Amino acid sequence: MGVSCAPSPDEPVSLASFTENNVSVSIQLHRNPQGGPYVSATFTPPDGYHLYSKDIPITGVDGLGRPTLLELTSNSRMTALGYLNANVKPQEPVFESGGLPVYPAGAVTLSLPIELPPGNAWVDDEISVTYMACGNGQCKPPVIGKVIAIRVPGADLFNSP
Repeated sequence: MGVSCAPSPDEPVSLASFTENNVSVSIQLHRNPQGGPYVSATFTPPDGYHLYSKDIPITGVDGLGRPTLLELTSNSRMTALGYLNANVKPQEPVFESGGLPVYPAGAVTLSLPIELPPGNAWVDDEISVTYMACGNGQCKPPVIGKVIAIRVPGADLFNSP
């Protein structure tokens, strides 16, 4: 019996992980309940720190805050099939956040439904992330549009049994 290089249907595939400006980021490829692919990024700030809502402008508001984003780059071979979703709802604006909506302190996972590139092989690709963590009266420098190199399976490989 041969060994398959296809991703397991039940287990996420780790695509990348790194820590920058005290926020750990883990990016994975998953299969939704209907069998379609989506990518996720979990952003874990230091204890007591929050991240800003994905829905604020990329430049913040009056220079304050930056959204938490997972995006396909213009060079990506994947295609977005829907909207970016967060696993938690932002809180009402609070004074500490400059009046901007923030996620509760702690980790936030964003997910994006995608279409994988065609084929039966692993493909070099890229995505980008943006985020800024604030808490305890201070903010870490923002990470804006950081491009992450990843390898994803082609659609035929992903869909093979």
